[in-house]
Amino acid sequence: MTDITATPPRAETEAAITVLVVDDERSNVESLEKIFTREGMRVLVAYDAKRALEQLRSHKVDVVLTDLMMPGTTGLELLPAVKQVAPDVEVVLMTAFGSVEAAVTAMREGAYDFVEKPLKRLSIVKSVRQAAERQKLVAENRFLKDEIKLLTKREIVGSAAAWRRVVDVASQAAPSMATVLVLGESGTGKELLARFIHEKSGRSKGPFVAVNCAAIPETILESELFGHERGAFTGANVKREGRFAKASAGTLFLDEIGELSPAVQVKLLRVLQEGEYEPLGGNTVRADVRVVAATNRDLFGEVTAGRFREDLYYRLNVIAVTAPPLRARREDVPLLIDHFLGIYCAKNGRPRLKPTRGALDRMVDYGWPGNVRELENVIERAVVLCRGDTLTEADLPESVAQAEHALSSQLSFPLGTPLQEIELRVIRETLRHSKGDKSVAAQLLGISTRTIYRKLDGIEDADPSPPVPAVAGFPAPSKPT
Repeated sequence: MTDITATPPRAETEAAITVLVVDDERSNVESLEKIFTREGMRVLVAYDAKRALEQLRSHKVDVVLTDLMMPGTTGLELLPAVKQVAPDVEVVLMTAFGSVEAAVTAMREGAYDFVEKPLKRLSIVKSVRQAAERQKLVAENRFLKDEIKLLTKREIVGSAAAWRRVVDVASQAAPSMATVLVLGESGTGKELLARFIHEKSGRSKGPFVAVNCAAIPETILESELFGHERGAFTGANVKREGRFAKASAGTLFLDEIGELSPAVQVKLLRVLQEGEYEPLGGNTVRADVRVVAATNRDLFGEVTAGRFREDLYYRLNVIAVTAPPLRARREDVPLLIDHFLGIYCAKNGRPRLKPTRGALDRMVDYGWPGNVRELENVIERAVVLCRGDTLTEADLPESVAQAEHALSSQLSFPLGTPLQEIELRVIRETLRHSKGDKSVAAQLLGISTRTIYRKLDGIEDADPSPPVPAVAGFPAPSKPT
Protein backbone atom coordinates (compact mmCIF):
# COMPACT_ATOMS: atom_id res chain seq x y z
CA MET A 1 0.00 0.00 0.00
CA THR A 2 1.31 3.41 -0.88
CA ASP A 3 1.54 6.01 1.90
CA ILE A 4 0.02 9.18 0.37
CA THR A 5 0.11 12.23 2.64
CA ALA A 6 -1.77 15.30 1.53
CA THR A 7 0.71 17.95 0.40
CA PRO A 8 0.27 21.09 -1.66
CA PRO A 9 1.21 20.73 -5.34
CA ARG A 10 4.77 21.79 -6.21
CA ALA A 11 5.41 24.43 -8.81
CA GLU A 12 6.17 23.17 -12.30
CA THR A 13 9.91 23.79 -11.83
CA GLU A 14 10.86 20.21 -12.63
CA ALA A 15 8.53 19.52 -15.53
CA ALA A 16 11.58 18.34 -17.46
CA ILE A 17 11.71 15.21 -15.30
CA THR A 18 9.75 12.42 -16.95
CA VAL A 19 9.16 9.24 -14.95
CA LEU A 20 7.74 6.04 -16.41
CA VAL A 21 5.89 3.96 -13.77
CA VAL A 22 5.67 0.22 -14.55
CA ASP A 23 3.52 -2.01 -12.34
CA ASP A 24 0.75 -4.54 -12.92
CA GLU A 25 -1.18 -3.24 -9.88
CA ARG A 26 -3.34 -0.41 -11.21
CA SER A 27 -4.05 1.07 -7.78
CA ASN A 28 -0.34 1.37 -7.10
CA VAL A 29 0.26 3.02 -10.48
CA GLU A 30 -2.54 5.52 -9.89
CA SER A 31 -1.21 6.45 -6.44
CA LEU A 32 2.32 6.97 -7.76
CA GLU A 33 0.97 9.00 -10.70
CA LYS A 34 -0.71 11.38 -8.21
CA ILE A 35 2.46 11.71 -6.12
CA PHE A 36 4.75 12.53 -9.04
CA THR A 37 2.23 14.85 -10.67
CA ARG A 38 1.99 16.85 -7.43
CA GLU A 39 5.81 17.02 -7.44
CA GLY A 40 5.71 18.75 -10.82
CA MET A 41 6.91 15.75 -12.84
CA ARG A 42 5.57 14.35 -16.07
CA VAL A 43 4.26 10.81 -15.57
CA LEU A 44 3.89 7.97 -18.06
CA VAL A 45 2.41 4.62 -17.05
CA ALA A 46 2.63 1.02 -18.21
CA TYR A 47 1.10 -2.14 -16.74
CA ASP A 48 3.54 -4.60 -18.32
CA ALA A 49 7.02 -4.72 -19.83
CA LYS A 50 5.82 -4.65 -23.45
CA ARG A 51 3.93 -1.38 -22.98
CA ALA A 52 6.86 0.05 -21.00
CA LEU A 53 9.25 -0.48 -23.92
CA GLU A 54 6.72 1.08 -26.31
CA GLN A 55 6.59 4.17 -24.09
CA LEU A 56 10.40 4.33 -24.02
CA ARG A 57 10.60 4.22 -27.81
CA SER A 58 8.04 6.99 -28.30
CA HIS A 59 8.84 9.37 -25.40
CA LYS A 60 11.90 10.92 -23.80
CA VAL A 61 12.11 9.34 -20.35
CA ASP A 62 14.52 10.22 -17.54
CA VAL A 63 13.68 7.56 -14.96
CA VAL A 64 11.89 4.20 -15.11
CA LEU A 65 10.29 3.17 -11.82
CA THR A 66 9.35 -0.51 -12.11
CA ASP A 67 8.05 -3.20 -9.82
CA LEU A 68 10.48 -6.06 -9.38
CA MET A 69 7.95 -8.88 -9.30
CA MET A 70 5.42 -8.79 -12.16
CA PRO A 71 3.70 -11.61 -14.05
CA GLY A 72 5.32 -12.39 -17.37
CA THR A 73 8.43 -10.25 -17.69
CA THR A 74 9.82 -9.28 -14.28
CA GLY A 75 11.49 -5.97 -13.44
CA LEU A 76 14.83 -7.78 -13.35
CA GLU A 77 14.26 -8.99 -16.92
CA LEU A 78 12.96 -5.58 -18.02
CA LEU A 79 16.16 -3.84 -16.86
CA PRO A 80 18.50 -4.97 -19.70
CA ALA A 81 15.75 -4.30 -22.26
CA VAL A 82 15.39 -0.73 -20.95
CA LYS A 83 19.17 -0.19 -21.18
CA GLN A 84 19.18 -1.52 -24.71
CA VAL A 85 16.38 0.78 -25.89
CA ALA A 86 17.49 3.86 -23.90
CA PRO A 87 20.99 3.47 -22.40
CA ASP A 88 20.88 6.85 -20.61
CA VAL A 89 17.65 6.15 -18.69
CA GLU A 90 18.06 5.41 -14.97
CA VAL A 91 16.03 2.54 -13.45
CA VAL A 92 14.65 2.43 -9.89
CA LEU A 93 13.12 -0.83 -8.64
CA MET A 94 10.20 -1.30 -6.23
CA THR A 95 10.55 -4.47 -4.21
CA ALA A 96 8.85 -6.31 -1.36
CA PHE A 97 10.82 -6.85 1.84
CA GLY A 98 11.80 -10.40 0.98
CA SER A 99 13.27 -9.51 -2.43
CA VAL A 100 16.06 -7.17 -1.38
CA GLU A 101 18.74 -9.62 -2.52
CA ALA A 102 17.27 -9.68 -6.04
CA ALA A 103 17.19 -5.87 -6.04
CA VAL A 104 20.87 -5.70 -5.10
CA THR A 105 21.62 -8.06 -7.98
CA ALA A 106 19.69 -5.73 -10.29
CA MET A 107 21.81 -2.76 -9.13
CA ARG A 108 24.91 -4.69 -10.10
CA GLU A 109 23.32 -5.04 -13.54
CA GLY A 110 22.83 -1.29 -13.92
CA ALA A 111 19.82 -0.26 -11.82
CA TYR A 112 20.26 3.05 -10.01
CA ASP A 113 18.40 2.26 -6.76
CA PHE A 114 15.63 0.22 -5.15
CA VAL A 115 12.89 1.13 -2.68
CA GLU A 116 11.04 -1.26 -0.39
CA LYS A 117 7.31 -1.70 -0.15
CA PRO A 118 5.15 -0.41 1.41
CA LEU A 119 6.30 2.73 -0.38
CA LYS A 120 6.87 5.98 1.50
CA ARG A 121 6.18 9.16 -0.45
CA LEU A 122 9.33 11.01 0.64
CA SER A 123 11.52 7.98 0.03
CA ILE A 124 10.22 7.26 -3.48
CA VAL A 125 10.30 10.93 -4.53
CA LYS A 126 13.86 11.34 -3.23
CA SER A 127 15.06 8.24 -5.09
CA VAL A 128 13.45 9.30 -8.40
CA ARG A 129 14.79 12.87 -8.10
CA GLN A 130 18.32 11.62 -7.45
CA ALA A 131 18.08 9.20 -10.36
CA ALA A 132 16.92 12.03 -12.65
CA GLU A 133 19.76 14.22 -11.38
CA ARG A 134 22.27 11.52 -12.18
CA GLN A 135 20.76 11.01 -15.64
CA LYS A 136 21.07 14.74 -16.31
CA LEU A 137 24.69 14.89 -15.13
CA VAL A 138 25.67 11.88 -17.23
CA ALA A 139 23.97 13.37 -20.31
CA GLU A 140 25.67 16.76 -19.77
CA ASN A 141 29.03 15.10 -19.24
CA ARG A 142 28.65 13.12 -22.46
CA PHE A 143 27.62 16.29 -24.32
CA LEU A 144 30.65 18.23 -23.02
CA LYS A 145 32.98 15.37 -23.95
CA ASP A 146 31.54 15.29 -27.45
CA GLU A 147 31.96 19.08 -27.75
CA ILE A 148 35.59 18.89 -26.59
CA LYS A 149 36.21 16.02 -28.97
CA LEU A 150 34.83 18.05 -31.86
CA LEU A 151 36.98 21.05 -30.95
CA THR A 152 40.16 19.04 -30.50
CA LYS A 153 39.68 16.48 -33.26
CA ARG A 154 42.39 16.68 -35.87
CA GLU A 155 41.13 15.88 -39.32
CA ILE A 156 43.05 14.79 -42.37
CA VAL A 157 42.94 18.03 -44.38
CA GLY A 158 44.61 18.40 -47.77
CA SER A 159 44.36 17.53 -51.42
CA ALA A 160 47.98 17.95 -52.54
CA ALA A 161 49.31 14.92 -54.41
CA ALA A 162 52.22 14.44 -51.97
CA TRP A 163 49.82 14.43 -49.01
CA ARG A 164 47.23 12.18 -50.64
CA ARG A 165 49.90 9.58 -51.46
CA VAL A 166 50.83 9.44 -47.79
CA VAL A 167 47.19 9.13 -46.68
CA ASP A 168 46.58 6.37 -49.23
CA VAL A 169 49.52 4.34 -47.89
CA ALA A 170 48.36 4.92 -44.30
CA SER A 171 44.84 3.78 -45.24
CA GLN A 172 46.17 0.56 -46.74
CA ALA A 173 48.43 -0.11 -43.76
CA ALA A 174 45.81 0.66 -41.09
CA PRO A 175 43.83 -2.64 -41.09
CA SER A 176 46.99 -4.72 -40.74
CA MET A 177 49.10 -5.37 -37.64
CA ALA A 178 52.27 -4.19 -39.40
CA THR A 179 54.48 -1.70 -37.59
CA VAL A 180 54.43 1.71 -39.28
CA LEU A 181 57.27 4.23 -39.26
CA VAL A 182 56.14 7.82 -39.85
CA LEU A 183 58.91 10.15 -41.02
CA GLY A 184 58.98 13.89 -41.57
CA GLU A 185 59.91 17.25 -40.11
CA SER A 186 58.48 18.55 -36.85
CA GLY A 187 54.96 19.88 -37.22
CA THR A 188 54.08 18.00 -40.41
CA GLY A 189 51.34 15.88 -38.80
CA LYS A 190 53.10 12.66 -37.83
CA GLU A 191 50.88 12.09 -34.79
CA LEU A 192 47.84 12.96 -36.89
CA LEU A 193 48.78 10.16 -39.29
CA ALA A 194 49.37 7.77 -36.37
CA ARG A 195 45.91 8.52 -34.98
CA PHE A 196 44.43 8.11 -38.46
CA ILE A 197 46.02 4.66 -38.71
CA HIS A 198 44.64 3.74 -35.28
CA GLU A 199 41.11 4.95 -36.07
CA LYS A 200 41.05 3.03 -39.36
CA SER A 201 42.32 -0.17 -37.75
CA GLY A 202 40.54 -3.02 -36.01
CA ARG A 203 41.92 -1.61 -32.75
CA SER A 204 40.04 1.68 -32.98
CA LYS A 205 37.91 0.86 -29.92
CA GLY A 206 41.06 0.31 -27.87
CA PRO A 207 43.26 3.06 -26.41
CA PHE A 208 45.63 5.26 -28.40
CA VAL A 209 48.61 5.98 -26.16
CA ALA A 210 51.18 8.53 -27.32
CA VAL A 211 54.69 8.76 -25.87
CA ASN A 212 57.21 11.45 -26.75
CA CYS A 213 60.48 9.61 -26.22
CA ALA A 214 62.47 12.85 -26.30
CA ALA A 215 60.39 14.45 -23.52
CA ILE A 216 60.99 11.71 -20.93
CA PRO A 217 64.40 11.55 -19.20
CA GLU A 218 66.44 8.58 -20.32
CA THR A 219 66.75 7.33 -16.73
CA ILE A 220 62.99 6.76 -16.38
CA LEU A 221 61.96 6.08 -19.97
CA GLU A 222 62.32 2.31 -19.59
CA SER A 223 60.03 2.33 -16.54
CA GLU A 224 57.54 4.61 -18.34
CA LEU A 225 57.32 2.24 -21.29
CA PHE A 226 57.41 -1.15 -19.59
CA GLY A 227 56.35 -0.39 -16.01
CA HIS A 228 57.92 -1.62 -12.78
CA GLU A 229 57.15 -3.71 -9.74
CA ARG A 230 57.21 -2.40 -6.21
CA GLY A 231 60.79 -2.33 -4.91
CA ALA A 232 62.33 -2.70 -8.40
CA PHE A 233 64.58 0.29 -7.67
CA THR A 234 65.05 2.99 -5.05
CA GLY A 235 61.89 5.03 -4.79
CA ALA A 236 59.64 2.41 -6.44
CA ASN A 237 57.20 2.28 -3.53
CA VAL A 238 54.27 1.04 -5.57
CA LYS A 239 53.75 -1.07 -8.67
CA ARG A 240 53.35 1.06 -11.79
CA GLU A 241 51.78 0.14 -15.12
CA GLY A 242 53.80 1.10 -18.20
CA ARG A 243 52.60 2.59 -21.48
CA PHE A 244 52.65 -0.81 -23.19
CA ALA A 245 50.16 -2.11 -20.62
CA LYS A 246 47.99 1.02 -20.93
CA ALA A 247 47.88 0.59 -24.71
CA SER A 248 46.77 -3.05 -24.50
CA ALA A 249 44.30 -3.93 -27.28
CA GLY A 250 45.08 -0.57 -28.87
CA THR A 251 47.93 1.38 -30.45
CA LEU A 252 51.14 2.70 -28.90
CA PHE A 253 52.57 5.73 -30.70
CA LEU A 254 56.29 6.22 -30.04
CA ASP A 255 57.17 9.73 -31.17
CA GLU A 256 60.83 10.78 -31.58
CA ILE A 257 61.85 7.11 -31.71
CA GLY A 258 65.38 8.16 -32.72
CA GLU A 259 65.98 9.41 -29.16
CA LEU A 260 65.83 5.94 -27.57
CA SER A 261 68.89 4.84 -25.61
CA PRO A 262 70.64 1.59 -26.66
CA ALA A 263 69.22 -0.25 -23.61
CA VAL A 264 65.62 0.70 -24.41
CA GLN A 265 66.20 -0.11 -28.09
CA VAL A 266 67.05 -3.69 -27.06
CA LYS A 267 63.85 -4.08 -25.01
CA LEU A 268 61.72 -2.55 -27.75
CA LEU A 269 63.25 -4.94 -30.29
CA ARG A 270 62.21 -7.88 -28.10
CA VAL A 271 58.62 -6.62 -27.98
CA LEU A 272 58.49 -6.32 -31.77
CA GLN A 273 60.15 -9.71 -32.33
CA GLU A 274 58.65 -11.84 -29.55
CA GLY A 275 55.53 -9.92 -28.57
CA GLU A 276 56.55 -9.79 -24.92
CA TYR A 277 58.44 -7.64 -22.41
CA GLU A 278 59.48 -7.60 -18.76
CA PRO A 279 58.52 -4.78 -16.38
CA LEU A 280 61.43 -3.72 -14.20
CA GLY A 281 61.65 -6.30 -11.42
CA GLY A 282 58.75 -8.31 -12.85
CA ASN A 283 57.96 -11.36 -14.93
CA THR A 284 57.42 -11.66 -18.68
CA VAL A 285 54.19 -10.09 -19.96
CA ARG A 286 52.54 -10.62 -23.36
CA ALA A 287 52.13 -7.41 -25.35
CA ASP A 288 48.84 -6.95 -27.21
CA VAL A 289 49.89 -3.69 -28.86
CA ARG A 290 50.23 -2.29 -32.37
CA VAL A 291 53.27 0.01 -32.57
CA VAL A 292 53.44 3.13 -34.71
CA ALA A 293 56.72 5.06 -34.44
CA ALA A 294 57.77 8.48 -35.71
CA THR A 295 60.91 10.57 -36.03
CA ASN A 296 62.10 13.77 -37.65
CA ARG A 297 65.60 12.33 -37.94
CA ASP A 298 67.18 10.52 -40.87
CA LEU A 299 66.87 7.16 -39.14
CA PHE A 300 68.81 5.31 -41.83
CA GLY A 301 71.60 7.84 -41.36
CA GLU A 302 71.48 7.14 -37.61
CA VAL A 303 71.90 3.43 -38.36
CA THR A 304 74.84 4.19 -40.64
CA ALA A 305 76.41 6.29 -37.88
CA GLY A 306 75.97 3.47 -35.37
CA ARG A 307 73.56 5.35 -33.12
CA PHE A 308 70.48 3.25 -33.90
CA ARG A 309 70.22 -0.53 -34.11
CA GLU A 310 69.92 -1.80 -37.66
CA ASP A 311 67.72 -4.76 -36.65
CA LEU A 312 65.32 -2.45 -34.77
CA TYR A 313 65.25 -0.08 -37.76
CA TYR A 314 64.05 -2.85 -40.05
CA ARG A 315 61.48 -4.03 -37.46
CA LEU A 316 60.06 -0.51 -37.28
CA ASN A 317 60.35 0.19 -40.98
CA VAL A 318 57.93 -2.51 -42.17
CA ILE A 319 55.78 0.23 -43.71
CA ALA A 320 57.22 3.75 -43.93
CA VAL A 321 55.30 6.93 -44.71
CA THR A 322 56.81 10.40 -44.89
CA ALA A 323 54.67 13.39 -44.02
CA PRO A 324 55.66 16.08 -46.55
CA PRO A 325 56.57 19.57 -45.28
CA LEU A 326 54.00 22.28 -45.79
CA ARG A 327 56.21 24.07 -48.32
CA ALA A 328 55.84 20.96 -50.52
CA ARG A 329 52.04 21.16 -50.41
CA ARG A 330 51.35 24.90 -50.72
CA GLU A 331 48.00 24.25 -52.40
CA ASP A 332 46.81 22.89 -49.04
CA VAL A 333 47.55 26.12 -47.15
CA PRO A 334 44.12 27.74 -47.92
CA LEU A 335 42.33 24.52 -46.89
CA LEU A 336 44.24 24.37 -43.62
CA ILE A 337 43.61 28.07 -42.93
CA ASP A 338 39.87 27.54 -43.38
CA HIS A 339 39.99 24.42 -41.18
CA PHE A 340 41.80 26.14 -38.30
CA LEU A 341 39.66 29.27 -38.55
CA GLY A 342 36.61 27.07 -38.03
CA ILE A 343 38.14 25.44 -34.94
CA TYR A 344 39.48 28.57 -33.22
CA CYS A 345 36.58 30.89 -34.03
CA ALA A 346 34.23 28.32 -32.45
CA LYS A 347 36.57 27.78 -29.51
CA ASN A 348 36.77 31.52 -28.80
CA GLY A 349 33.09 32.23 -29.43
CA ARG A 350 33.71 34.43 -32.47
CA PRO A 351 31.85 34.67 -35.77
CA ARG A 352 33.68 32.88 -38.58
CA LEU A 353 36.52 35.11 -39.85
CA LYS A 354 37.46 35.31 -43.50
CA PRO A 355 41.00 36.14 -44.64
CA THR A 356 41.53 38.99 -47.10
CA ARG A 357 43.18 38.23 -50.42
CA GLY A 358 46.37 39.91 -49.24
CA ALA A 359 46.52 37.91 -45.99
CA LEU A 360 45.84 34.67 -47.86
CA ASP A 361 48.60 35.41 -50.41
CA ARG A 362 51.08 36.17 -47.63
CA MET A 363 50.35 32.89 -45.88
CA VAL A 364 50.58 30.90 -49.12
CA ASP A 365 53.91 32.59 -49.96
CA TYR A 366 55.43 32.02 -46.52
CA GLY A 367 57.84 29.08 -46.21
CA TRP A 368 56.40 27.68 -42.94
CA PRO A 369 59.57 26.26 -41.37
CA GLY A 370 57.41 25.03 -38.48
CA ASN A 371 54.99 23.40 -40.95
CA VAL A 372 51.32 22.80 -40.10
CA ARG A 373 51.90 23.33 -36.38
CA GLU A 374 53.24 26.83 -37.04
CA LEU A 375 50.29 27.61 -39.34
CA GLU A 376 47.85 26.49 -36.65
CA ASN A 377 49.53 28.71 -34.05
CA VAL A 378 49.43 31.70 -36.42
CA ILE A 379 45.70 31.21 -37.05
CA GLU A 380 44.91 30.86 -33.34
CA ARG A 381 46.88 34.05 -32.61
CA ALA A 382 45.10 35.90 -35.42
CA VAL A 383 41.64 34.81 -34.20
CA VAL A 384 42.39 36.09 -30.70
CA LEU A 385 43.93 39.44 -31.80
CA CYS A 386 41.78 40.27 -34.85
CA ARG A 387 39.54 43.31 -34.15
CA GLY A 388 37.28 43.08 -37.18
CA ASP A 389 35.33 40.43 -39.01
CA THR A 390 38.06 39.78 -41.59
CA LEU A 391 41.59 38.52 -41.06
CA THR A 392 44.05 40.97 -42.62
CA GLU A 393 47.81 41.14 -43.07
CA ALA A 394 47.96 43.32 -39.94
CA ASP A 395 46.69 40.36 -37.89
CA LEU A 396 49.60 38.15 -38.98
CA PRO A 397 53.00 37.92 -37.25
CA GLU A 398 55.65 40.13 -38.85
CA SER A 399 57.61 37.12 -40.11
CA VAL A 400 54.57 35.96 -42.10
CA ALA A 401 53.25 39.36 -43.16
CA GLN A 402 56.62 40.33 -44.66
CA ALA A 403 57.29 37.01 -46.38
CA GLU A 404 58.80 37.32 -49.80
CA HIS A 405 57.05 35.77 -52.75
CA ALA A 406 57.78 32.06 -52.97
CA LEU A 407 60.45 31.02 -55.42
CA SER A 408 59.39 29.01 -58.41
CA SER A 409 59.61 25.28 -57.85
CA GLN A 410 59.98 24.54 -61.57
CA LEU A 411 63.20 23.49 -63.27
CA SER A 412 64.02 23.79 -66.97
CA PHE A 413 66.70 22.04 -69.01
CA PRO A 414 68.08 22.70 -72.49
CA LEU A 415 67.14 20.07 -75.02
CA GLY A 416 69.84 17.41 -75.11
CA THR A 417 70.83 17.70 -71.42
CA PRO A 418 72.24 14.31 -70.33
CA LEU A 419 69.83 12.29 -68.21
CA GLN A 420 72.50 11.83 -65.54
CA GLU A 421 72.85 15.59 -65.17
CA ILE A 422 69.06 16.05 -64.98
CA GLU A 423 68.81 13.42 -62.24
CA LEU A 424 71.60 15.07 -60.25
CA ARG A 425 70.07 18.52 -60.46
CA VAL A 426 66.55 17.33 -59.63
CA ILE A 427 67.81 15.39 -56.60
CA ARG A 428 69.94 18.32 -55.39
CA GLU A 429 67.19 20.89 -55.83
CA THR A 430 64.70 18.62 -54.06
CA LEU A 431 67.16 18.12 -51.19
CA ARG A 432 67.63 21.88 -51.00
CA HIS A 433 63.86 22.28 -50.96
CA SER A 434 63.57 19.70 -48.14
CA LYS A 435 66.47 21.28 -46.19
CA GLY A 436 68.64 18.23 -46.72
CA ASP A 437 66.08 15.70 -45.48
CA LYS A 438 66.48 12.66 -47.73
CA SER A 439 63.29 11.01 -46.47
CA VAL A 440 61.20 14.04 -47.44
CA ALA A 441 63.03 14.37 -50.77
CA ALA A 442 62.38 10.70 -51.53
CA GLN A 443 58.67 11.15 -50.78
CA LEU A 444 58.46 14.19 -53.06
CA LEU A 445 60.26 12.36 -55.87
CA GLY A 446 58.28 9.15 -55.41
CA ILE A 447 61.40 7.03 -54.82
CA SER A 448 62.98 5.34 -51.81
CA THR A 449 65.58 6.93 -49.57
CA ARG A 450 68.02 4.19 -50.59
CA THR A 451 67.56 5.19 -54.23
CA ILE A 452 68.61 8.76 -53.39
CA TYR A 453 71.70 7.48 -51.60
CA ARG A 454 72.51 5.17 -54.53
CA LYS A 455 71.98 7.77 -57.24
CA LEU A 456 73.92 10.47 -55.40
CA ASP A 457 76.74 8.05 -54.82
CA GLY A 458 76.79 6.85 -58.44
CA ILE A 459 76.39 10.29 -59.96
CA GLU A 460 78.91 12.00 -57.74
CA ASP A 461 81.48 9.29 -58.44
CA ALA A 462 81.10 10.06 -62.13
CA ASP A 463 80.53 13.81 -61.80
CA PRO A 464 83.23 16.09 -60.32
CA SER A 465 80.65 18.75 -59.44
CA PRO A 466 80.60 19.78 -55.76
CA PRO A 467 78.43 17.88 -53.28
CA VAL A 468 75.02 19.09 -52.16
CA PRO A 469 75.65 22.06 -49.87
CA ALA A 470 74.52 22.25 -46.25
CA VAL A 471 71.30 24.20 -45.82
CA ALA A 472 70.25 26.37 -42.88
CA GLY A 473 71.72 24.35 -40.05
CA PHE A 474 71.38 20.98 -41.76
CA PRO A 475 74.61 19.12 -42.54
CA ALA A 476 75.37 18.24 -46.11
CA PRO A 477 73.87 14.82 -46.96
CA SER A 478 76.38 12.08 -46.30
CA LYS A 479 76.90 8.88 -48.22
CA PRO A 480 76.13 5.57 -46.55
CA THR A 481 79.14 3.55 -45.54
